Amino acid sequence: MRPLPNRIDSGIVLFMVMPPFQLPDLILASASPRRRDLLKRIGLTFSVVPSAIDEATVRADSPAEHVRKLSKAKAVDIAQRYPKSWILGADTIVFINGNILGKPANPDEAREMLRQLSGATHKVLTGYCLMNRTHNRSFSEIIETEVEFKDLAKREIEWYIETGEPFDKAGGYAIQGRGASLVKRISGSVTNVVGLPLCEVIETFKKATQQPVTSNQ
Repeated sequence: MRPLPNRIDSGIVLFMVMPPFQLPDLILASASPRRRDLLKRIGLTFSVVPSAIDEATVRADSPAEHVRKLSKAKAVDIAQRYPKSWILGADTIVFINGNILGKPANPDEAREMLRQLSGATHKVLTGYCLMNRTHNRSFSEIIETEVEFKDLAKREIEWYIETGEPFDKAGGYAIQGRGASLVKRISGSVTNVVGLPLCEVIETFKKATQQPVTSNQ
């Protein structure tokens, strides 16, 4: 069977080839435009139903436990409404010197975060959970990436804040944007820093499609 046409550009018909790891009825339980764009970039078909879980209610003893619990809570929240679908929940944090850096609410918070990151190595942790309630299937992983920032001059910090890029990003920077100019070294998954470790997520999708499925009785 020929693949379906995707679009016509300058008289040339381009075809959309379905990825071999595509899951049926996949739902992304996140409002993050970066996670959505990463999944779209590799050709996946999916719906977006953001979880309404109150993140403040999730308690954990460590950053790794935090992202594991929160990603699972997001997946469970949506799976309760869509039990036949495959639900992907995820949570990403930036961690340095014992502190979790959230999304800066104003220039002062962004400035303080960038000062902490300047000339230092921090960790980015993403927990993700893939779940299907009807088939009683659940997969969870935690991926860690180390990111080293160069020493940032005051004028660089002010320039970056003025771009507006820090304000909806955990840790106050976007490695896929202008923030790439601040990064000296990275060890691990680059897409993990963006918000979703694609290589590992795809391997989990493959596990879900390869293993036998048994419905609950």
